[in-house]
Amino acid sequence: MTDLDDALAASAEAVEAELDRLLAREDAPEKRLVEAMRHAVLGGGKRVRPFLVMETATLFGVAEQARLRTAAALELVHCYSLVHDDLPAMDDDDVRRGRPTVHKAYDEATAILAGDALLTLAFEVLAHPATHANPSVRIELTQLLAKAAGAHGMVGGQMIDLAAAEAAKRGEQLDIGGITRLQRLKTGALIDFACLAGATLGRAQETARGALRGYTHDLGLAFQIADDLLDVEGDEAQVGKKLFKDADAGKATFVSILGPDRARDQAGRLADQAAAHLGVFGPEADNLRALARFVVERKS
Repeated sequence: MTDLDDALAASAEAVEAELDRLLAREDAPEKRLVEAMRHAVLGGGKRVRPFLVMETATLFGVAEQARLRTAAALELVHCYSLVHDDLPAMDDDDVRRGRPTVHKAYDEATAILAGDALLTLAFEVLAHPATHANPSVRIELTQLLAKAAGAHGMVGGQMIDLAAAEAAKRGEQLDIGGITRLQRLKTGALIDFACLAGATLGRAQETARGALRGYTHDLGLAFQIADDLLDVEGDEAQVGKKLFKDADAGKATFVSILGPDRARDQAGRLADQAAAHLGVFGPEADNLRALARFVVERKS
């Protein structure tokens, strides 16, 4: 294994344990909801977003408990979004991470409630004094995550995506600028938060925050181009979800506009640009540099 593989595995294990603790089983009338939440969150995923929190917070000497709780809160929001995206009213997916989606394992109403509960739990975690002793830091984290997840962030990107799917039925397609905006919101906003959360926890100066903003901008786009490539070139068993969804829906993507070769080249360039933003941090940011290459070479 590479140093990055070891770091990703260690981070994922620590975050999984924290999520398991936050979602402890209980013998109560609402236990079905808790089980559905656990189904959505535990036992899968690369945990790239939590890894970004853990690594960037480490750059600023943040304590492990603060790093873990913030990383877990972000993953709760990410998993809520997957539960809702998989619903029949959205992407109508039956499989996620190689397992039945929540609405298939339980039912649609339970899936909606599980997503709602995961989202609200995320903010409960961030607001708790155990996340950071300074209330102003907790408030800033809460505001940053709310913005990243909301109407001008991830949810707004999903709305644009739904509108694009309807437009595709009429033979209308987003151009490259429209796709870039869609993905900057739908995928990039939470990646932005992941790195800025680490800087916020560590009370970092603006120079460091600016470097991380540049990194996350390029990393988020590289991540999405890689996802688009996996959708047309990946192995369904490895990816853990249905492939060719965008192509079947007639939606424009980075790959459909650029072609696989140009898209792959662009993803590589973005990964290199992302890594270049981290010069201010020296070798302490080597895992983040390696992650930029990892996201464009991954198979799932």
